[in-house]
Amino acid sequence: MNGNQPGMDKQSHRDTHPSIAILLGTRNGARFLKEQLTSIAAQTVGRITLYVSDDGSSDETSTILDEFAASGCCQIIRFEGPRKGFAENYRSLLQRAADTHDAYMFSDQDDIWYPNKIERGLELLAVTPPGPAGIGGRTRSMTEAGEDAGFSPLFRRTPAFRNALVQSIAGGNTMILNPDAFRLVRDSSRAGPFVSHDWWAYIIITAAGGQFVYDKQPTISYRQHPDNLVGANSGMLARLRRIRNGLAGTYRRWNDVHMRLLVPNRAYLTEENRVVLDCFNKARTGHLPGRFFALKRSGVYRQTWLSDVNLMVACLLGKL
Repeated sequence: MNGNQPGMDKQSHRDTHPSIAILLGTRNGARFLKEQLTSIAAQTVGRITLYVSDDGSSDETSTILDEFAASGCCQIIRFEGPRKGFAENYRSLLQRAADTHDAYMFSDQDDIWYPNKIERGLELLAVTPPGPAGIGGRTRSMTEAGEDAGFSPLFRRTPAFRNALVQSIAGGNTMILNPDAFRLVRDSSRAGPFVSHDWWAYIIITAAGGQFVYDKQPTISYRQHPDNLVGANSGMLARLRRIRNGLAGTYRRWNDVHMRLLVPNRAYLTEENRVVLDCFNKARTGHLPGRFFALKRSGVYRQTWLSDVNLMVACLLGKL
């Protein structure tokens, strides 16, 4: 690990601003990393500490990070990643970041943040009730060359544990967490691996009775390119991909991961959400027609009626 203290002349105007931790996982991201870092440096508020875990880059990623640290725009603390994939890299970052910040964010290595991203996130967090709270939301998509490519889907149903169990509605690159939510995500993820840091954050925050707010206003441009580990969530190709994943058992494998991680974290769940979880488990493991009725009793839902139909089909086929 190494750290670089920011130059006081670059940071003095932010000395009274909230302390913001940004968790950034990198791997061979040199093509777009400069743009990502430049957009972080351009934020209107925040004393930023950038925690970077590099998962074995062989390109110019390290050099770009060195140059960014030397600019003095924010503190940067770097780690060697576990080299076990995207999700484990972010899980390791959760354990390594200090728990002394006012808010926590995740960053990809190839997006562009709008200058008000942190400011808007803090404003939305400020009106949430006490306890764990997170904000996440919509993105504007862009092509590899940075050209506009529309928006991610606009979700309208209320974020809740019943939704989080079966759907991730916000990428980590859109999220900001308060300290209670960060500690909850960090501590709960010590019990084992997750599918992705953003989906697990949505699951465990809502499971514990915390508030997750869906922000309909994009504050980042999400870059689409062949190296993306997670593709866009809109359009006909995305719908076909989701159907294929359901039939291939991909969603069932993801649910297996979540169920294994929820078992040792059951104490965090509200009583109501424990009932939801138990019904959902019966919907996954029981016999017909019992598992279909268990699915209905659980009350789980996705954000569109067509996705709800796919959910019922997966239940009937034993692919839930």
